[in-house]
Amino acid sequence: MADISLTFPDGNARSYPRGVTPAEVAASISNSLAKKAISASVDGSHWDLKWPIEADANITLHTMKDDGPALELIRHDLAHIMARAVQEIWPEVRVTIGPVIENGWYYDFDREEPFTPEDLGVIEAKMKEIINRRDPVTTEIWERDRAIRYYEANNEPYKVELVEAIPGDEPVRMYWHGHWQDLCRGPHLQHTGQVPADAFKLMKVAGAYWRGDSTRQMLQRIYGVGFKNREDLKAYLTFLEEAEKRDHRRLGREMELFHMQEEAPGMVFWHPNGWTVYTELRDYMRRAQRRGGYVEVNTPQVVDRKLWERSGHWDKYQEHMFIVEVEEEHAQEKRMNALKPMNCPCHVQIYNHGLKSYRDLPLRMAEFGSCNRYEPSGALHGLMRVRGFVQDDAHIFCEERQIESETKRFIDMLAEVYRDLGFESFRVKFSDRPETRAGSDEVWDKAERALMAATEAAGYSFELNPGEGAFYGPKLEFVLTDAIGRDWQCGTLQVDFVLPERLDATYVGEDGAKHRPVMLHRAILGSFERFLGILIENFAGRLPFWLAPRQVVVASIVSDADPFVLEAVEALKAAGIRAEADVRNEKINYKVREHSVGKVPVILAIGQREVEDRTVSMRRLGEKGSRVITLDEAVTQLAAEARAPDMP
Repeated sequence: MADISLTFPDGNARSYPRGVTPAEVAASISNSLAKKAISASVDGSHWDLKWPIEADANITLHTMKDDGPALELIRHDLAHIMARAVQEIWPEVRVTIGPVIENGWYYDFDREEPFTPEDLGVIEAKMKEIINRRDPVTTEIWERDRAIRYYEANNEPYKVELVEAIPGDEPVRMYWHGHWQDLCRGPHLQHTGQVPADAFKLMKVAGAYWRGDSTRQMLQRIYGVGFKNREDLKAYLTFLEEAEKRDHRRLGREMELFHMQEEAPGMVFWHPNGWTVYTELRDYMRRAQRRGGYVEVNTPQVVDRKLWERSGHWDKYQEHMFIVEVEEEHAQEKRMNALKPMNCPCHVQIYNHGLKSYRDLPLRMAEFGSCNRYEPSGALHGLMRVRGFVQDDAHIFCEERQIESETKRFIDMLAEVYRDLGFESFRVKFSDRPETRAGSDEVWDKAERALMAATEAAGYSFELNPGEGAFYGPKLEFVLTDAIGRDWQCGTLQVDFVLPERLDATYVGEDGAKHRPVMLHRAILGSFERFLGILIENFAGRLPFWLAPRQVVVASIVSDADPFVLEAVEALKAAGIRAEADVRNEKINYKVREHSVGKVPVILAIGQREVEDRTVSMRRLGEKGSRVITLDEAVTQLAAEARAPDMP
């Protein structure tokens, strides 16, 4: 049998017999590596130690020190171990699929009785028992018909269907964990004892349709999380607890910001407190855009489908549009309109009114545009995923030579806004052409080169996000990291040569001829709804003072203080501070607790002594104790804090 050449990360190559396994390669290097190896990467593919290598390749051997491969294997094995545990406890349960997901895995089961929280504890105990058995993990490749007969004999119809769906050129790989068997692409660890027994937890049970089809069987999905060690698991569970405390839906109720209800799924009912935050943020963005040289416009909510067809959005987004049909007077057929899912085609309509010259460019056009997109009900999530939202949307019409300067100008503006809102840094992702797109390859080449060069010239590095561009052009995505380490993609900048062509946008150049402008689509916050959700969670409800809906509550300690309380509130309001009085016949500790839950930043308590001295006892949210200052000092100090970061 001819030898093959395997090249290692250090550049050295060795000859091995064709069909050598990564386990044998590891053993040829050292006994220590043979014991520590868990898998390999062969020409970039994750490889089981027992799979034969049939051709020349680059190879990297992995140990438990390699987080990515190690966690993938641990979580994949845990999925199998969990399914095995379920069938050992309840032999009648039928198994389906169990993939690795972020931080863990899930597995779908067909069981008549619903799993209970108590069942999860029983399954966990059985899983630890299986891990401690240190059963070997083995793999074989079977003929398709043999696999089907095997699963039919074992009453596993879901596995039969999965085997039948495997493309003809792919192997049917069968894995055994001890006596228990599963259909799987692999790779896996070498025995169950390699899985850390104290670094996983089963989290919850949810419903899931077989293969995501609502017409098929409803299954039960068990989710689990798994890590390399107990410390990492503990840190993750602590993270989840913190995330739960910061959940904007719960804080939205406690702070009386908004609510959502079944009669308007995915739509937000803003309460006075929430609308105060919303309008403060909108006013801040309006000032920022004016300083940035933008003109503000407003475009219709309902637009005829003909415009969406011309722009290309009808083919791309029709399933996400809310369609509105009306019977026009004297018309032979109904007129089909759509609630706008985005603003860009409407902005081109404004641009096209009147002849434009190169002297008019760049033209920066902004809108707080109300958009509506149909999102599946299962995808809706508070403010983070809605059907009705407002974007801080803008489009820059410019010459091709202005792309670089406009990109830098935009990123500088975006960075300033993010800093003002509490985010000191961000990451940039570059998303290039998707498979389904408009425009020629030549146009895409030009757009991608221009945006890449502009980003680098602006002084920013980026990571590539392959295939995730808009259908009309490449884009930059700006990613924020919140207080507990979660990433949020918010701002975008997209270079578009396609839409101006489709909608016949032109300008007269220096040469007197007509040219197509380049259209830069840009947003900083993205949607107001989602960004407000991010802000609420980032600050755990303790919004910066200038954004807080209820900035100050002045609370009486005794009823005799009520007149001075009301006087203090009026003085604060006159200084531009959102203040209110609490003169209820309740103890001061009760009032402080209640307003602390509502995340009021400052409570000014007034008793008889404060009335006599014309002072207030100032308590700040999250701080222990209070300090006594004069009312005038409090007003001056809080008025300065109440000004937005961009205000003098």
